[in-house]
This record gives sequence, structure tokens and C-alpha cells, in this order.
Amino acid sequence: MEQLKKDAERIRSLEIQGATNVCLSACDFLNSFAQRIQATNKKEILKQLYKAKDVLIDTRPTEPAMKNGLKYILKKLEFEADSISLSDIPSKVQQYKEEYHKILLNSKKKIAKIGANRIPFEDPEGFTVMTHCHSTIVSAILIEAKKQGREFKVINTETQPKLQGRKTTKELLEENIEVIHIVDSAMRWAVNHFEVDLILIGADSITSEGTVLNKIGSRLLALVAHEEHVPFYVASPLLKYNPETSFGLLEKIEMRNPNEIWGDPPEGVHVINPAFETVSRRYIDGIITEAGIFAPSYIHIYFERLYPELVG
Repeated sequence: MEQLKKDAERIRSLEIQGATNVCLSACDFLNSFAQRIQATNKKEILKQLYKAKDVLIDTRPTEPAMKNGLKYILKKLEFEADSISLSDIPSKVQQYKEEYHKILLNSKKKIAKIGANRIPFEDPEGFTVMTHCHSTIVSAILIEAKKQGREFKVINTETQPKLQGRKTTKELLEENIEVIHIVDSAMRWAVNHFEVDLILIGADSITSEGTVLNKIGSRLLALVAHEEHVPFYVASPLLKYNPETSFGLLEKIEMRNPNEIWGDPPEGVHVINPAFETVSRRYIDGIITEAGIFAPSYIHIYFERLYPELVG
């Protein structure tokens, strides 16, 4: 368990960033833990695996893709528990982990191709996409669009306080995509100054009402899009939907260490560091998923259709 806690700390400390990367890493950590477990019966090993799941989920409360991945592995394991031997359990965890990885990565490829269609091949006035923070899904869409020969440039924010936007900039530059990098507070100015045609962000979580949780600043960008009549899309695998919100559970806004903002503030200063915020469905033109593009309020229907084993 001590090694698992060290692995989990890599997620908590933001050494591992991005909802998809967090999900894949958490599944890997659970699998590694399963390979190390020493138990005398199946009941005990399952108990330890569920305890490990809780340790991993506690690192990032706003990560349904991670929760769904760990849930997928353990539900499949429980379903087969009576028909397999104790010694089979580590290999089964490995198998289910690989299955979920494949599902998630295949969804990313589908989303990249669907999302790329929102960017034209040619635009006489030049096409500009704006994004916020770092999303592997958004990057995949933009890189796919570039590979298809579509012409555009990207504006992205630095994303305080951890500057995740720099990762987006580096990924896009490696693919010869023109990038303009701005401070977060220049969002509205940039939308006006560069005549942005499309705003595209990722998601850390989506609720049953179609509300999106994403990096702090996302709602500000959505409000700018609404004011300036710029299409605003969220790109996300359906696996970032939290089915528990259908039963009244409210998503939590993660508060991170204030030292990320100011390591040594004057005495008496109260520093608050909310990591995420909500974006209401009324500001979202569409959710780009592996099932296609649709209104946010339809998220539960498509999730239930594609992943029935994760409902309930």
C-alpha cells in the first residue's frame, strides 16, 4: 500500500496532468498494486483493491474518467470472481485495465476526427481557434485537423497558477501549428483582437444536467464566447460523465494548495486556489464525443447507450 500511496501522490501533486493521463495512470497504479498483493483468499484481495481504488480517487475528486476506469476494472473482476482462482486475479486486473485503456484511447481517436470537421480546410480570412489550459483531447483534434491539411492558428492561455497552457503550446508547435500564447486575463481582448472563430476546451467532468467542470477560467471564456457570438464547444470522451450526478450527487470543486499561487504571502492574506469551475450547458453549443456532437443535456442518454456496464 505504501508504494500505491507514492504513486497516488504523483497525481495529487500534478506531476501527472490532464484528465485522460490521470485516468490511464490511476488504472496502471491499480494494476501494479494488484500484482503486488499478497492475500490468502479472494474476499481479502477484493477488499484491498477497493481500498486502493479509494486512495486513488481521493487524489482528484473531479475526475470521473478515473472513477469510471477503476469502476470498470473492479466491476468486471467482481462479476468473474466466483469462476476464477485467487492466482488468476492479478492477470484479470491487467486484462481489464488494458481493455479500458483501449476504450479510452479509441474514443480519443474518434473525437479527434469528429472535432477536426469543425475546422475548415481553407478560410480566406484565416481561421482562429482558441483554447484554455491543457487537454489531450483538444490537442488531438487540432493535430488531426493539421494532418488533414486544414488551415488555422490557435490562441491559448498560459493557465495560472501551474501554467498548463505551456504544454499545449509545445505540443502544437511540434506539429507546426501556429500558436499565440496569452495571459488568462487577456481572454476577452484576444477574442476581439484576433476575431476568434471557434472556442474549444476539454472537460474534467460532465454532470447529468450537461454542466461541464473544467479548469478555472473556463466559464469566463464561455461568457466571452456568449457575449461575442463565438461558437463554444467542449471536447470530451463520454467516460468523463459522472453517472452518480443522476442520483443527486453534486460534483465538488477541488481546492488546491494556496502555495501554488503565493508561496510566502504577507501575514493575514487568505489565498484561495480553486482548481475548477462549472460551465452551464446554456453556454455550450455542443459536446464533441466519440458518439458524435450533441447538446450537453443528452450526455446521460449517450453514456448509457455506449457504456451500460458503468451505469448504476
